Amino acid sequence: MVATTLPLRPDLSVDYDAYAEHVRWLIESGCDGVVPNGSLGEYQTLTAEERAKVVEVAVEAAGDGSRVMPGVAAYGSAESRRWAEQAAEAGAGSVLLLPPNAYRADHDAVRGHYAEVAKAGVPIVAYNNPIDTKVDLVPTLLAELHGEGSIVAVKEFSGDVRRAYEIAELAPGLDLLIGADDVLLELALAGAVGWIAGYPNALPEASVALYQAAVAHDLGTALPLYKALHSLLRWDSKTEFVQAIKLSMDIAGRPGGPTRAPRLPLTPEIEAAVRAATEKALAEGLA
Repeated sequence: MVATTLPLRPDLSVDYDAYAEHVRWLIESGCDGVVPNGSLGEYQTLTAEERAKVVEVAVEAAGDGSRVMPGVAAYGSAESRRWAEQAAEAGAGSVLLLPPNAYRADHDAVRGHYAEVAKAGVPIVAYNNPIDTKVDLVPTLLAELHGEGSIVAVKEFSGDVRRAYEIAELAPGLDLLIGADDVLLELALAGAVGWIAGYPNALPEASVALYQAAVAHDLGTALPLYKALHSLLRWDSKTEFVQAIKLSMDIAGRPGGPTRAPRLPLTPEIEAAVRAATEKALAEGLA
């Protein structure tokens, strides 16, 4: 499932036609589906009308709502529930939900948040990103959320691969999804059954080949690909990940383009590093 970037025109308005084409291209390139309105999709900068239309465009372009998992993060639980309801009405098959992130919520607040959004009746994938949200969905808490019926899976972005084994022990029915591109192989070997991915926006076929080999534990195929792509994949875990992936898309001939404020253009040093890694991957046929 690709956490899609959002094409913006030079005046920073949303190019919905380019987005629809991008969704179709990703699926045609072997990706299983898309995750609109995540951080890569710059959801925090969208108006309510833009955010709703992005979901509708994604569902229509995908041709199958089960392939679409909109992000429904918001400061308030009621607002997240409304976005989950909107996603369901648009035909999306599941949603991706961060914990409360307006403050450092405790476990009871987190449980209440997920229980409230679960009332929308659409399967919820929890998103654990303690680096940005300062709220950590530790394995014991994930097991509680799963046991209460609030979540069906977790996108694990903590970077701590050890958690995969504890999650499997405490909540064996909870699906583990790779959340950061640069720990793909480690989490796949630890039992992950999916990947919410960033870099397939630019290099889908190589990314799909890597993922399939990783979950099959085919190290002979996966390890060389992983090493070849890792200088790019690690940008998914950096502050400049949106600009970096969009730049790689530009270089690969995809609709990358600008970002909305407060994100700024890359510094010359970072741009040079991303450009060199992308061009190297393309030269090696890793599209």
